[in-house]
Amino acid sequence: MAESKKITQLYIDFDEYIRQGEPEKKDRAEAWRVAIGLQAVDGLQTSDYLQETARRNIEGEITIDEARELVKQYYVSKTQHDDDEEDRQEADRVSANIAKIINERAFTFSANGLISIHRNIFSGVFKNAGQLREYDITKKEWVLRGDTVLYGRWQDLRMALEYDIEKENQFDYKGLSMEEVITHLSRFVSGIWQTHPFREGNTRATAVFTIKYLQSIGFKADNRMFEEHSWYFRNALVRANYKNVAKGISQDGHFLELFFRNLLMGENNELKNRFLLVNPPEEWKPPSTTPTSTGQAPHKCRTSAGQVQDNLHADDPNIIKLVQIVGERELSVKEMMNGMELKGRDNFLNLYLNPAITEGYVQLLYPQSPHHPRQRYLLTVKGQLLYKELTKQ
Repeated sequence: MAESKKITQLYIDFDEYIRQGEPEKKDRAEAWRVAIGLQAVDGLQTSDYLQETARRNIEGEITIDEARELVKQYYVSKTQHDDDEEDRQEADRVSANIAKIINERAFTFSANGLISIHRNIFSGVFKNAGQLREYDITKKEWVLRGDTVLYGRWQDLRMALEYDIEKENQFDYKGLSMEEVITHLSRFVSGIWQTHPFREGNTRATAVFTIKYLQSIGFKADNRMFEEHSWYFRNALVRANYKNVAKGISQDGHFLELFFRNLLMGENNELKNRFLLVNPPEEWKPPSTTPTSTGQAPHKCRTSAGQVQDNLHADDPNIIKLVQIVGERELSVKEMMNGMELKGRDNFLNLYLNPAITEGYVQLLYPQSPHHPRQRYLLTVKGQLLYKELTKQ
């Protein structure tokens, strides 16, 4: 994926700014790195223009407000538009807004403070920025095998936020071990997210609110975790808030605690999205529940022909979604996009189809003729094995 390589290189540039040790450049680079990384929560990627604008801000050529205005005007003045422009515009403008918020010293720890963060993140992007939702919601989650978390009632949103935040405000951390601190923080953040006060953008708003809160109470967190593991962060929040007594599934905050242990204690616990699937097959389970585990042997699974398949399981949630959509069918690009409710063809190719083909989960019906007029796509043996595991009840 050419786009992924571009973004990886940008992260390397961020690291270089951080290693140089100039405080202002370091702070700006860290803010931009987290802001851009958080867009992965919704499968979004920033544009080359945003990345260049971020570099100019980090170098001190322009202020963060000038950077935000440049990004805004870039899309206002564009005369040519492509299928992915709406997604890229959201990623660019939201990234610039988050970078500004993270670098600000001001922070209000209250329900209104969270609402303000949402408004400032999505201003100019969502019409409902900073507005509490006015209806109940459900969301099918792949880690729950299509089930949903039970989110807060829309009539109770403000009351729930005010209660959780006031309770946290009165909590005394004195005398707690770091493990106890992390357990408590995980439960607090999990509760804020479960309320799901906004129509969209809840995870990004929760992440920024969490970063600001941790800063306000003196933690020097490694916020790179939000950049590199934003999708894991969201799925861990899902698992921490899901219970299904009939299926013998309890709320499990362990995964979120591992994220916070890495964030606040510098541990190196392995954070894999496949570990979060409810009732996972044996080979999908973490190698150990002991904190600071650092690695595992490659997973292997034998096909019916006796061939060993290494690295069967995808950690990329986009690949997992595509495998679920294709299933046992042969589909065109349009049919796959319709099944996933996606509009941007380039975005779909770069984030979903090409990675799935590269990783060996999807193949072309006419591999010798990529542009065949009746081209379709189907799962490989590896993809079929993954699909079988995903559909097990």
